[in-house]
Amino acid sequence: MGDWSGYIGLILQGALVTAQLTVMGTALALVMAFTAGLARLAPFAPLRWLARAYVEFFRGTSIFVQLFWVYFVLPFAGVSLSPLQAGVLALGLNVGAYGAEVVRGAVLSVPRDQFEACIAVNLSRFQRMRHVILPQALPLMLPTFGNNAIELLKGTAVVSLISLSDMTFQAQVVRAQTGSTLIPFATILVLYFAMSLLIGAGMRWLERRVTRGLDGVRT
Repeated sequence: MGDWSGYIGLILQGALVTAQLTVMGTALALVMAFTAGLARLAPFAPLRWLARAYVEFFRGTSIFVQLFWVYFVLPFAGVSLSPLQAGVLALGLNVGAYGAEVVRGAVLSVPRDQFEACIAVNLSRFQRMRHVILPQALPLMLPTFGNNAIELLKGTAVVSLISLSDMTFQAQVVRAQTGSTLIPFATILVLYFAMSLLIGAGMRWLERRVTRGLDGVRT
């Protein structure tokens, strides 16, 4: 049991790396989601085309290929990233592309008369988004954002391919050293599930905070 406590400790160290990837990747994904999602609604056509190209490319190609390009191909262009940086960048850009469509759809779902009322009181485009449109669209985004964050958590397993010591990589190391598959992979199964529950609980709390005081929105 003493030996196994050391192996479990190794997997827990990997869980910290997985948590880092999830937090930083989700932060980047949110930035990209709002940037690309709002850009797709911009009046400037080249900006819309650029945002659409980003969304279609990252939704239409494999995360495995994206990760390998970020880690192995970018150095040929003079951009060398650590495994952690490459993992965060690939995951954040990938999930951000899905999030961009969530942002765009939520903004478009705000009733048209809200836009017209903003124009009637002479609000600028930024003021409309900041004070009227986004506060109504955000509650619609949050459930899907929560799902995206959980998908990103599960997607962190791909970084083991570039030898980043996340908990999936560490489980593989333990399996190779002990010959046991059940214990290490049962451990990471529980850890992934616990992290998913934590993300879900956090998003439900955030939904309640965001929707508090908004008429017609159930909490």
